[in-house]
Amino acid sequence: MTTTYKNIISTKEEFEEFRSFIGTPSQRAANKVISFIDEHCVDFISKSPFLSLATSNAEGECDVTPRGDAPGFVMVLDEQHLFIPERPGNKRMDSVHNIISNPNIGLLFLIPGLGETLRINGKAYICRDPELLEKSAVNGKSPLFGLLVEVKECYVHCAKAFIRSQLWDAESWLAKEALPSAPQMLVAHAKLPNATSDQVAKDLKESYTQRLY
Repeated sequence: MTTTYKNIISTKEEFEEFRSFIGTPSQRAANKVISFIDEHCVDFISKSPFLSLATSNAEGECDVTPRGDAPGFVMVLDEQHLFIPERPGNKRMDSVHNIISNPNIGLLFLIPGLGETLRINGKAYICRDPELLEKSAVNGKSPLFGLLVEVKECYVHCAKAFIRSQLWDAESWLAKEALPSAPQMLVAHAKLPNATSDQVAKDLKESYTQRLY
């Protein structure tokens, strides 16, 4: 940790002192965590088309990646297990590498227009169960594998972040021409010889329209 910044909290003792300044959670917040997927969680997951998936490797280095598909693409198998199909991507498989060395996982389910989110924590395993893969097929194409999640914690998260950010308020969105350019970022970061943002944009469009599944 650089010494440039002041008042860094890095020990348990410092945190306990800081905690006393912040205060303790309400009884509702403290008691809201359940250890299984109840009917409310099932309903939420069935209506969610998007989640963020957090993993870390054996050294604790973290990664968060998006997952999205038609609402209900994550299958609830029973009160303790979920199945997340793995669709075609860039083949880096960062999450998979992490899970092999550290199975702990965190999920954040979103529903467009809803400020509250559903958080689920547990352990994940690479799964190639033929029946689950077949049930996850889209346009006749089954995924090569998926993530089987053993659920340990489930709880709803309040809407304050979405209210503050105005994420679902279309009037707060930037104009299209003001948005960051992913092709320009990829050209700058990947530093591939002779690559242009126009070519990358063309490649991305082809990927988005031809290789979603």
